[in-house]
Amino acid sequence: MLALQGLMASPAFAGTARRSHFRPRAKQVILCYMSGGVSQVDSFDPKPKLRELHGKPMPVKIERTQFNNNGNVMASPFEFRQHGQSGIPVSSMFPHVAESVDELAVIRSMTSKVNEHAQGNYAFHTGFPIMGHPSAGAWVSYGLGTENRNLPGFVVLQAGGAAVPHGGVGLFSNGYLPGQYQGSIIVGDKSPAVRNIRPREVDATQRSRLDFVKGLDADFVNRIGGNNDVEAAVRNYETAYRMQASVPELCDLRGETAATKKLYGMDSPNGVTAAYGHQALLARRLVERGVRFVELSCLPEKMGGGQAPNPWDQHGNLKGGHENMSLQVDQPIGGLLKDLKARGLLDDTLVIWAGEFGRTPFSQGSNGRDHNPYGYSVWMAGGGVKGGTVYGATDELGYHVTENKCDIYDLWATVLHLMGLDHEELTYRHGGRDLRLTDVHGRVIRDVIA
Repeated sequence: MLALQGLMASPAFAGTARRSHFRPRAKQVILCYMSGGVSQVDSFDPKPKLRELHGKPMPVKIERTQFNNNGNVMASPFEFRQHGQSGIPVSSMFPHVAESVDELAVIRSMTSKVNEHAQGNYAFHTGFPIMGHPSAGAWVSYGLGTENRNLPGFVVLQAGGAAVPHGGVGLFSNGYLPGQYQGSIIVGDKSPAVRNIRPREVDATQRSRLDFVKGLDADFVNRIGGNNDVEAAVRNYETAYRMQASVPELCDLRGETAATKKLYGMDSPNGVTAAYGHQALLARRLVERGVRFVELSCLPEKMGGGQAPNPWDQHGNLKGGHENMSLQVDQPIGGLLKDLKARGLLDDTLVIWAGEFGRTPFSQGSNGRDHNPYGYSVWMAGGGVKGGTVYGATDELGYHVTENKCDIYDLWATVLHLMGLDHEELTYRHGGRDLRLTDVHGRVIRDVIA
């Protein structure tokens, strides 16, 4: 009995992990979401043809853009160089990520059905371009449960004044899933890290009050024959109660070495680099503690014209804006990849780097780029991914996909597969229909799986 009591006290044993459909390759996901639309031809999809045609009219038909203020062909202001044993070319914007290029599976053939930020953000997060559907993190948490009952299964990190992308907090919603699966926002560099987390009364009094409310709720549920909303509320009360102790410990970085903090860029004189590094380090600590899905948030970029919710959105001064944004995220994400690998966590942690769409190979005005949903780049690393891989291709201008076209449904089908879940089987009955993250679409991109 003493041994059993010890096991039950373990966060992993006491969690509510569920059986997967088949053997998982990954246990948790870290999503580095680049809101605003990173330019594929300036990051992970080099196009020498743009330099040859720079300043000339586009030689192909131009699709309607967001603002329709279309200029001529615009070469990348950044240099590309091959890295690692795989020789994958990476822009000079990402020297730290490039050091781990052999861990990456770069998908150059991602597409989107929408071309506007809020719709694009919802489409990426939920599979639907409108609010009301569960976020991918909620689906993963619902499908697999939690390995740590003291923390939420789906956490969204913010630090340094990071803004929620256009669309609002509905991007992290549980939708029609039970309420305990919604994303919990943790502002890791402030105290308290979660609003209203500090109790107003001593622990014994609070525990007594929660037990009393729980009893009332249980009686109500029994009288009406069950109610998911009430049951979810009870679970959220209990999780919040336990988070009072677990979140301060999570956010206390005093036990991390100076070398680790430096790896993540937390000593950077650039405050946004340090703040994003804070998020990245917290992400590692969260997956160490069994949290299923962690999303990092970008900070505002004020020099290149990007709005706070869409900091990669450079309709003007693309070079300045993209430089500032890459300075913010490159070292922290590069440090995260190295740290996860050194600790043996990359094997079962899937890291995703993506935005809602890409950007045009021609200019908007004189030096910006408009939105481009017809072909852009994302990458994954760890968690069963075949590192050092490039999948798909765009045309010589980086405009349209020409090989292995895929979309967000394919990406999430692949992520769920790596997590041990069949995307067609992970469903929830709502409104008389079995709904799922991939809607009625999606195929597993097996060429990027090791």
